[in-house]
Amino acid sequence: MNSPISYKDAGVDIDAGDALIERIKPFARKTLRAGVLAGIGGFGALFEVPKNYKEPVLVSGTDGVGTKLKLAFEWDIHNTVGIDLVAMSVNDVLVQGAEPLFFLDYFACGSLNIDTAAQVIEGIAKGCELSGCALIGGETAEMPGMYPKGEYDLAGFAVGVVEKSKILNGKSIRSGDLIIGLASSGVHSNGFSLIRKLIERSSNSMPKTLDGVPYKEALMAPTRLYVKSVLQALGKHPIKGLAHITGGGLIENIPRILPPSLGVQLERKNWPQTELFAWAQKTAGIDDFEMNRTFNNGIGMVVVIEADQAARCMQTLKDLGEAAYLIGEVVELAHSEKTNTEDSQVRVFIK
Repeated sequence: MNSPISYKDAGVDIDAGDALIERIKPFARKTLRAGVLAGIGGFGALFEVPKNYKEPVLVSGTDGVGTKLKLAFEWDIHNTVGIDLVAMSVNDVLVQGAEPLFFLDYFACGSLNIDTAAQVIEGIAKGCELSGCALIGGETAEMPGMYPKGEYDLAGFAVGVVEKSKILNGKSIRSGDLIIGLASSGVHSNGFSLIRKLIERSSNSMPKTLDGVPYKEALMAPTRLYVKSVLQALGKHPIKGLAHITGGGLIENIPRILPPSLGVQLERKNWPQTELFAWAQKTAGIDDFEMNRTFNNGIGMVVVIEADQAARCMQTLKDLGEAAYLIGEVVELAHSEKTNTEDSQVRVFIK
């Protein structure tokens, strides 16, 4: 007779999963905010729409961390990718003018390492805390044979709310409006397939530091969370549009919020190039256009505002801790350019 085989023998440790839940509950408690009715531990998380909204519209966003995780595995750095996960969704929700309310995550692995998973989820909770949204649930999936040893995958989504009359849709943007760029904290969570190739190319010549910190720390710096500062700025200034600079960089993301007849002229000299991006550009051997299409290249969020309001808005953002630069202007497209406005490359000009 064959001997019994338990679920643990098959590779799934229920006790480890239970232990992880208990370990992460204190992290989640730090993110609680008004509206949470039931969070981690139930079959579903409950959240009440804030009563101060007259016509509340829910805004959702979902994302992952991408191949940045491969460096997390290789370098055993797991405490920042959770912040990346949150930031990629809440920054997207923010550009609609919405306040993020809550976040849920999905952590999948082949064999659950409680210490590693706890570091990741602590980062998720930190990201939620920094952006003012509640971590109210998630899923930890242990699936033997699905992932190599020591590897995992992450996904998550955020839900926010905005007053219907205050939704940012870019329709009011006009030629002559100015572009404010908010500095990124590094590569954020896009372009890492190229970054990993550049690390291989620089295997014998990798700089020890980038921008004053060890290069691994610089490359793994988490995505900046713009939520609290930008929400405050939205309450004080008539901002017309916001663009989160993710995959596709400035070249691909700014046109997503522009009316069809408009483009932007960016002045590359108006914001600094960090050592990190200077290394990436030199090592890759690419021009400014390609840099601004592949990476955020130092600008993680773009603000569009009328010219006579720009200085005050910039000062507010600086007072709130953002490094803000006047990086360009909205322009009317020439007739020949209008014929191909579906191609974002002809709508962002850099000099």
